[in-house]
Amino acid sequence: MKMIHCADLHLDSKMESNLSTEKARERREELLQTFERMVEAAEAGRVRAILIAGDLFDKPHNRKAARRRVLDQITSHPDIDFLYLKGNHDDTDFLVDVRPEDIPSNLKSFRQDQWTTYFYEEDDITITVTGREITAENSRNMATGLVLDQANVNIVMLHGQESLYDGNDKAEVINRTEYRGKNIDYLALGHIHSFRKDRLDDRGSYCYAGCLEGRGFDECGPKGYVLLDIEDRQVKANFVPFAYRTLHEVEVELDEDMDMPAVLKMVEDAVLGIPSQDLVKITLSGRTDMNLDLDLRRIERIFGERFYFVKAVDQTSLKIDYESFRNDHSLKGEFVRLLEGEDLDEKMRASIIETGMRAILGEDIDE
Repeated sequence: MKMIHCADLHLDSKMESNLSTEKARERREELLQTFERMVEAAEAGRVRAILIAGDLFDKPHNRKAARRRVLDQITSHPDIDFLYLKGNHDDTDFLVDVRPEDIPSNLKSFRQDQWTTYFYEEDDITITVTGREITAENSRNMATGLVLDQANVNIVMLHGQESLYDGNDKAEVINRTEYRGKNIDYLALGHIHSFRKDRLDDRGSYCYAGCLEGRGFDECGPKGYVLLDIEDRQVKANFVPFAYRTLHEVEVELDEDMDMPAVLKMVEDAVLGIPSQDLVKITLSGRTDMNLDLDLRRIERIFGERFYFVKAVDQTSLKIDYESFRNDHSLKGEFVRLLEGEDLDEKMRASIIETGMRAILGEDIDE
C-alpha cells in the first residue's frame, strides 16, 4: 500500500513580503496548482491515502475559490482518502460554508479530545493511521493515552515543533521521547518546513515532510512530500522533491581588492546552475574597500532578468585605512578623523564609520 505524507501547505498565503502584487498572486496560484499536481501524482501512483499533517491553509480567512478548489480535488478523487489533521494555522475550518451532508466521505478528520484511528487492510496486514490535534490543554498528557496494537503497522500523525526534553510548556511541542516504545512504525509530523527524518526508536522512525513550496527565503532548498510504501510490515519513506520553484540563498564573499565588475563575476559564478524559474537571494559578505560602489540594484536588475525573482543583500563590512584620510579634506576625511579620536573600541568605531560613509554616499541604510 502507498500513502503520501505532506504538511504545511499554507495555501492562499499572501506571499507579499518580497514579491510584487502580480507575482504574489501568481505564487498563490502556484501553491494551489502544486497541491493539485500532488493529488494527480497520487492517483497515477495508486496512492491509497494522503496524510495532511497540519497547516493546509495559512490564515483564518481564505478565499472561497481556494477552499473550493481543495474540496473539488477531494470529491473528484473518491478512491483516495484525505486524512486532514489541523495545525496551528488552521484556525478556521475550510468546510465552513459546506453543508454536513455535502462533505465527502473520503475526507477524514481528527479531534482534540481523543486519539482517532483509521484502519486499512492490505495482504492480511492491518495498517492504522492515528492522530490527534495538539492544544495547550492536551499537550502534556497526549502520549499517555496513545495505545497501539503491536501486531499492526502503525502510523501516527501530529503537528508541532520537536522537543527531546521534558519541561517545555509550549502548546505545540512534541516530546519525541514520550512516543518511544509505543509501537509506532512511522510518526508523520508537520510544523517544520524542511524535510527531516530519523529513528524514533528500535521499531520506527519520525519524519517532518516539510512544505510543498517554499514561500520565503527562510524556506530555501528542496520542498515536496514523502511517499510511503508499506510492504511486508515495513514502512519505506522516500522524500519526493515536488516544488514548482525552489528558493536559494547564495553567499558571495567579497574582498577589499574587488571592483564592481569583479563582484558581478563572483555573483555570476555563485548562481551558476540554478534553474531560471527559481527565486534567489544573493547575500554579499566579506570586507570591502571604502571606494567600492556596491550597487545592489544593479545586481538585482542584471540577475533579475535570468531568474523569477532576485534579492541582493549587503552584509559586508568596510576596511578602513585611517592613514589614507590624514590629509583628506573631504567630508569623508573629516568624519573618519573625528571618529578616530573618539574613545571607542575598534569594532564599534568601524561600524559607526561604515554607517556614516553610507549616509554620505547616499546609500540606503537598513534599520
